[in-house]
Amino acid sequence: MAGTQTVLCINSGSSSLKFDLYEMGPGDGDLHEEFLARGAVEGIGQGEGRLWFVDAAGEPFAECALDDVQHEPAIKAALLALSDKDLPSIEAIGHRVVHGGPNHLGPELITEELIEDLREHTAWAPLHMPAALRVIHSLDVQRPGIPQVACFDTGFHARMPEVARRLPLPRRLYDEGIHKYGFHGLSYEYVLGALGEQARGRVVMAHLGNGASMAACLDGRPLETTMGMTPLGGFMMGTRCGDMDPGVLLYMVRERGYDDRTLERLLDKESGLRGVSGETADMETLLDLRAAGHPAATQAVEMFCYQARKTIGALAAVLGGLDLLVFTGGIGENAAPVRALMCEGLEHLGVVIDPAKNEAGAGLVSAANAACAVRIVHANEELMIARHTYSVVFGARQPEGGSP
Repeated sequence: MAGTQTVLCINSGSSSLKFDLYEMGPGDGDLHEEFLARGAVEGIGQGEGRLWFVDAAGEPFAECALDDVQHEPAIKAALLALSDKDLPSIEAIGHRVVHGGPNHLGPELITEELIEDLREHTAWAPLHMPAALRVIHSLDVQRPGIPQVACFDTGFHARMPEVARRLPLPRRLYDEGIHKYGFHGLSYEYVLGALGEQARGRVVMAHLGNGASMAACLDGRPLETTMGMTPLGGFMMGTRCGDMDPGVLLYMVRERGYDDRTLERLLDKESGLRGVSGETADMETLLDLRAAGHPAATQAVEMFCYQARKTIGALAAVLGGLDLLVFTGGIGENAAPVRALMCEGLEHLGVVIDPAKNEAGAGLVSAANAACAVRIVHANEELMIARHTYSVVFGARQPEGGSP
């Protein structure tokens, strides 16, 4: 299409890279947004990896095993797969960057100065930031001259009131940037844009995946979120513990000889659903085990839903009630039993699930007479990255509702 630009969106993980290719340009009163391809490299740093890509119709056009793959060769293999498909040349690259630190609140063109500042804050998201910086450097080497944009997951929450952002620590630490930031911001931003006027009023959004969080918004303005200075905070997740008594950490250091690395492994990799179940962090597997009567898996699922239910109640208290509850993310979109368990006991907030609609995964799963609407919105962080990247590089206007 004439007058459009092609944007590659990259979501970097510690062991995976996800790619989405979009064609962006002027449309009839709004942006033209055309999805071209999607793919991933999985198993990075874990021995044998796998690359795959599908086109806009969902047809595979690349799939292969990669021996002992690391981030740099993964990028090279992905770019080669896209060029072999004879897709439009990449004109801008957007990255999901988990943590912007105290100085970066919105999407930015990546410069050496920005990279240096982000390096200083890698400790705030140690599982995510080093991989993202490696990928940015690799693309700068392999595709020099193509502008790259950092889209920060923390940016959405920057407008939260200070009473929500401040931690109960000495004031000097807040001034040093030690406060609540919140995450999954690109997901929440997309959800609000997708809902449009339906997102007016008192809204709680639940992004439920291996990493899970919630955010409370009043008429589109963020008031509170569950994750804190790092993505470890909030309610329990796939392998992360969420909030807990800090005295437990002191005990582990003093009495069990844990250091920062062993603590990090415990809290980030060995806890949450995996730790409680003793089996896995995969919710689909846990639900199957629960159906088969596995007691630890059953308890893990019930704990996850119990903590999430408490969180919805707390966020409703912040909002003064609840008009809309939104589920998104892999678990939120696909696990009907989890949605049902989380909503049990929330009738006093007007939350009543229609079992048939919930089981079918309908867009609206609340009962017809419920005071609070309950919706499912499919996550699309990549489209938000494409929009932000196009706007930063080419000076385009954001689509209506695309940014809170």
